[in-house]
Amino acid sequence: MGKIIENRDELKQICAQLKQKKLRIVFTNGVFDLVHRGHIDYLQKAKRLGDVLVLGLNTDRSVKQIKGDKRPLIAQMDRAVLLSALECVDYVTFFDEPTPLTLIEQVAPGVLVKGGDWSIDKIVGREVVEKNGGIVRSIPFLEGYSSTNLIRRIISIYG
Repeated sequence: MGKIIENRDELKQICAQLKQKKLRIVFTNGVFDLVHRGHIDYLQKAKRLGDVLVLGLNTDRSVKQIKGDKRPLIAQMDRAVLLSALECVDYVTFFDEPTPLTLIEQVAPGVLVKGGDWSIDKIVGREVVEKNGGIVRSIPFLEGYSSTNLIRRIISIYG
């Protein structure tokens, strides 16, 4: 079994086994297109909040809905392979829904994490996690790092 889990039933089974071992699951989600230092910093900080980091990755279709037709630049499986290679990421799974709420309900993490551009009260899944005794955290972004800034820089250099 690898780190990329495409089957939701398999993911639910893995999470149940982790909980039986009293391991604290941290969940985060996002696009993670053009992974940069800010992403790495964020994921490392998220992992420190528990024992196992599960990352919900937007499918290509959902990225297009969020970011427009020019994104993602990196296909979903390529993004998943790259992210799964990080030491701090334990599992990567996909979600195609408009929000990760169903996935969060299935994972039932002890910690739900989003980036600093999300206030706690706006984080999707907050109520589910808190109702089950978990915590929700917003981790500040590393200043000056974003995929959008990276794309702008590439365009300015290479036209």
